[in-house]
Parts: sequence; C-alpha cells; structure tokens
Amino acid sequence: MSIAHPRPVLATHSGKFHCDEIFAYAVLRLALDLRQPGLDHTLLRTRNPALIDQADIVWDVGSVFAPEHNRFDHHQRGAPLRPDGTPFSSAGLVWQVYGERAVGALLRPAGATGFAAAIAAELDAGLVLRIDEIDNGVSASGPLARDSLGLASLIGEFNPPWDSPAANGPTAGDEAFLEATAFLTATLARRVESLRARHAAEAAVLAAHQRSEDPRLLILETGMPWKNAVFTHGLPVLFAVSPASNGNWMLDTVPPEPGSFDQRLPLPAAWAGLQTEDLARESGVADAVFVHTRRFVGAAKSREGAVELARKALAAA
Repeated sequence: MSIAHPRPVLATHSGKFHCDEIFAYAVLRLALDLRQPGLDHTLLRTRNPALIDQADIVWDVGSVFAPEHNRFDHHQRGAPLRPDGTPFSSAGLVWQVYGERAVGALLRPAGATGFAAAIAAELDAGLVLRIDEIDNGVSASGPLARDSLGLASLIGEFNPPWDSPAANGPTAGDEAFLEATAFLTATLARRVESLRARHAAEAAVLAAHQRSEDPRLLILETGMPWKNAVFTHGLPVLFAVSPASNGNWMLDTVPPEPGSFDQRLPLPAAWAGLQTEDLARESGVADAVFVHTRRFVGAAKSREGAVELARKALAAA
C-alpha cells in the first residue's frame, strides 16, 4: 500500500456524493495526516479512467478492489461482502485498512491510542456497517428504514440543489464535498471521544474494584459512568461511592440488570426518606445528607461518611 508521490493524489468520482465516499475521504485524511487538499495532497473528483489509474488512492470508483494497491471500489461484480453478507461500501472497504489508524490519530492528543483497536472494531460493527447498508440499500439486521436525521441523510443534503450554479460545471459539488467532509470528520471525532471516555471509565472502574477491600463496594475518587463496567465484567458490586459536583459524596445502589429500577440490595428501609440530622441519628453517620425514599441512592458530606453508610448497609443486610 505504498504511495508513490510526496503529495499523493486521492481520487473518487465526480458529481453527486454520498455518505460512504465522504466518510472514506475523512478516514484517509485522518489516517495519513493529510490536512489540506492542494497543500499536502490532491483531491481528484473525476470519472476519467486514465486519471483514476494514475491516482495513489482510489475509492468508490474504478471498478477495482485491491487494498494492496489502495483501490477501494464496490460497484463491480465480485465485490467483497461482510461476514453477514452485507455488501461493503467504499466506507467499509477503506475502514478495514485505515480505520484503526484514523481512530489512533484522533486518540493521540489524549494519549489514549491503546483504545484504538477496540474503538475501531466497535465503530465498524455499528456506524460503518450502517453506512454500508444504506449505501447498498440492504440490511442483514432488519428493515432498512429511511432516517431523515441520520448521518447519510445529513451528508446528502450537503449536495448543492439542482438549480444552484454550484451543481453544474467541471467542479460541481467540489466545495460542498469538502464542507461535508469537515462535518463528518467532526462527527467522527466526537463519536471516538465518547467511546474513549467510556473505555477510560471502564479501565478506571476495574482498577478501583481490584483495589477494593470488599468486592461488594466500589469506591471511585472521581465521578464517572461505572454501571456498564459492572455489568460487562460481572462485578459483584452492591454499592458504589463517588464524589458529586455539589461537594457531597454519593452512595449508589446497583440494579440487578441494565435499565432496571430495582436494586441488588436497597439501602436500609429505616433510612428511606430521611435527611441530615434525622438520617445521622438513624444511621449513626454524623455527616449523612439524605437517602431517597426509593432507597436506591444516598449521600454524605464526606467520602468517609458515604463509605461508612455503605458498610453499615452491608452489615445490616
């Protein structure tokens, strides 16, 4: 997959664009650190076979799939399929080769490239697969409903309308193509950042649980989403203690399964609905703040107080 030119030529078809070729271009620019067309690379939108043949990377045009030669078209007979039978679009084909590198580039500023492989695989199974499905008009997972607020629809609306001067001529849609790419790049960056945060929280939760003296009690020094890690890894956690933005320390119960409003172990019935002095007197924890009437959450003014509430609740059980 070598690139011959110091300023590589990246080629796709001219005319109306779709989400898959915009996504592929965004991924290539991230993976190869190509920041600006015309400066560090050339973007060529054409259907001229001679020009396409001379380009360094070609996607969504050319009737060739040969990743070893940076050719990523999916319109020819015998184009590759996903394991579930879904035809690839140019987005999926480019992602298989450059996706992890693109994710790594987005994660590098946060020093979180260790998550790149897992995040790239998760995006491929969701976002990229969906782009493949929509572009090919098929879905192995169920009906392919039109979503007017979906990514493919939003990207499609970047195309200039038929009666716009920008819709005609040899450079028709070129400016809009770059605008759509900027939008999609920002969208992908936000999705990767969200997944990075989730993976970072999961790693922190697992480390905190490993340090815990009691596997039923999870103590976090920073507020973060923790339930997903508990369920994913089957942790025997009954209570979690973490700081709140108002300065208190929260004591949360754990539902028996995701989305449930029940608790594996509710807080003691005698504490339900009590606050401050009343709760301190009943629980024996001096800085106790409150316990919800449904007994799924409570709080204390200090870390020590919240941990003491948790330990008393465990002892009472």
